[in-house]
Amino acid sequence: MAYLGEDIKKLGFGLMRLPQKDGAIDIEQTKQMVDMFLEAGFTYFDTAWAYPGSEDAIRQALVERYPREKFQLATKNAAWINCKTREEAVSQFETSLKQTGAGYFDFYLLHNLGESRTKYFDDFDMWSFVQEKKAAGLIKHVGFSFHSTPEELDAILTAHPEMEFVQLQINYADWDYPAVQSRRCYEVARKHNKPVIIMEPVKGGMLANPPESVQKILKDAEPEMSVASWAIRFAAHLDGIITVLSGMSSVEQMQDNLSYMKGFNGLSAAEEATLKKAQEELARIPLIPCTTCNYCAKVCPMHIGISGSFTAMNYYTLYKDLGAAKHQENWLVKGHGLKKASECIKCGACEAACPQHIKIRDELVKVSETLG
Repeated sequence: MAYLGEDIKKLGFGLMRLPQKDGAIDIEQTKQMVDMFLEAGFTYFDTAWAYPGSEDAIRQALVERYPREKFQLATKNAAWINCKTREEAVSQFETSLKQTGAGYFDFYLLHNLGESRTKYFDDFDMWSFVQEKKAAGLIKHVGFSFHSTPEELDAILTAHPEMEFVQLQINYADWDYPAVQSRRCYEVARKHNKPVIIMEPVKGGMLANPPESVQKILKDAEPEMSVASWAIRFAAHLDGIITVLSGMSSVEQMQDNLSYMKGFNGLSAAEEATLKKAQEELARIPLIPCTTCNYCAKVCPMHIGISGSFTAMNYYTLYKDLGAAKHQENWLVKGHGLKKASECIKCGACEAACPQHIKIRDELVKVSETLG
């Protein structure tokens, strides 16, 4: 069965992490990367109103240099960022049109739905707005990106069957990871017959440098291939995929991605088996067994961000990247109006409510000592 984006090659150029020079986006290197990408036959570019400088950069590197019909451009609306009125939310669309100079968008996304953020799109009726712009020919395809539970994704797709696609965080590390649930979210999208655009296939760069035991499995199988290539190929092998976004930051990263994606025809049985071994090895690394059910949060008198703290700590355990772990903690705890692990009063109410029987008080002490 044909589906939206079937003619789009399975590598998309994510424009969130463009190369930098002297504290600004390096336009000349970006132009070089755009040229390489198009010359290899790829056409999908992904930016967003919320990516500082990205829309302006892609206007200079792509839109002003190539015929409009030679590429697909996607951008996003983040109605939950500093918007108090519908007018402020819809103005992001006109800003994006102006900054990109694209004339229209092939794919337009309501950005980062899930949790409290979805309410902004409902309150401002952005669902109707994007349909109006589609009817006017300024948007070709409408969808949304999503970071939350499969249950919430199912509810949104049930309420909005007019959405044509969904963008999900999918990678082999998060496939069955309780805090992300990539597999279950993907299955929900497929149940609703929605094609998927994949974001974070390399988990923000983490899977370019996974734990050494995982790297060994991948390098032993294919010594000549980059470790990151396994993550991109895992995602691109799934059915019903429009494209897999890679946030490339250098010519070297572009060269590597093009080297294995230009002729990609899926994973072999041996490659699938290797990735299965890598997933099993990741699962063997001892983590805090939190499933983010958040029963603990409902009884915590201090409103500690317990599950967010544990997700951040697990990031650190797996990837030994303190900066990334602190970023996770900041987003999942402070960003959700919750308090840090260090403010725990050790009352124990959380442990009585935890179905996983985690020694939450002890683990929060470790989080506080490690992440501050």
